[in-house]
Amino acid sequence: MLKKNELTEILVLVTPHFNLAATMAFLDPFRAANYLAGKQLFQWSIACETGALCQASNGVEVAVRPLDSIKQSRPDIVVASSSWTPEAFTSEPLLSAIRKYARTGSYVAGIDTAAFILAEAGLLRGRRATVHYEHIDAFGEKYPETEVCEDLFLHEGNIGTCCGGAATGEFALFLLHGIVGDALTNDCAKYLFYPNLRGLGAHQTDSQLEPLGNTAPPKVRKAIAIMEQHLETLITIPELCRLAGVSQRQLNRLFQEYVKTSPQLYYRDIRLDRSRGLVTQTELPISEVAQACGFPSQVHFARAYKQRFGLPPSQDRIEGRVPFEFRAWPMYRPAVGIRDGE
Repeated sequence: MLKKNELTEILVLVTPHFNLAATMAFLDPFRAANYLAGKQLFQWSIACETGALCQASNGVEVAVRPLDSIKQSRPDIVVASSSWTPEAFTSEPLLSAIRKYARTGSYVAGIDTAAFILAEAGLLRGRRATVHYEHIDAFGEKYPETEVCEDLFLHEGNIGTCCGGAATGEFALFLLHGIVGDALTNDCAKYLFYPNLRGLGAHQTDSQLEPLGNTAPPKVRKAIAIMEQHLETLITIPELCRLAGVSQRQLNRLFQEYVKTSPQLYYRDIRLDRSRGLVTQTELPISEVAQACGFPSQVHFARAYKQRFGLPPSQDRIEGRVPFEFRAWPMYRPAVGIRDGE
């Protein structure tokens, strides 16, 4: 699979609107390994089907090689990197190149949403895969033959997938460890300020850990966890309070203090957030999306959706496929004018 004690060649295949930070986070441990080892252990190139310049999701343009120019290359590691609308860039030349690299012995991985591209190439059939949590429902709907999970990254044989973000650096350090061993990998992790590496099996979300600390009391966190378990089949607020072991009056007070909204509105909003992923990333009928997110009335669903996201779901299905940086409306608008319990 991955060679040791030789020059390892890495090829990064990017698509328009790829996540620049995640892609660079993947390459940086290999750069650090070259520097700390005092010799070139790794070399890499970045390619795109169109070549010349490729615009990332933050608007930065990166010089890339055209896909045609690397047809004869034999990289050891091939990493596809995509973010918004990966399905728009699953061209046959790109898919054929990925299949060829997998067939000829390259280790092939996808970061952020690139699992969609690997799945479209047929590499994930009967396997497990991970994508950014925002796209998990859409991936599961589109590729039911692949078991999608919320792990930070997966490594199975000659195929890997990673959810993106900062986790790509940890994924790279995991691969680096398999090539150069403990000592240099530890040095690289310290050099790049990774104090603790989350390994295989670590999840993208940890209900016990918040980036700013667990500021909300346990009863609030428990209530939220129960809500997230009942996005399709709703439970009443009194039943939620019973399961969470808190009175309704106390839960209302705690939510207003720590979440800055009522339990009813919070519950509605997380269902709408889930619905947005299904609206913009799948072809499910809007009526089925509404039911899957606990809205038996499609009229009420459309009204609440527009209130939260600024446009109705039928319109968002079209405009939502445009990368976020280029949209004219905000991702989130405060709930106004919808009464608690509606």
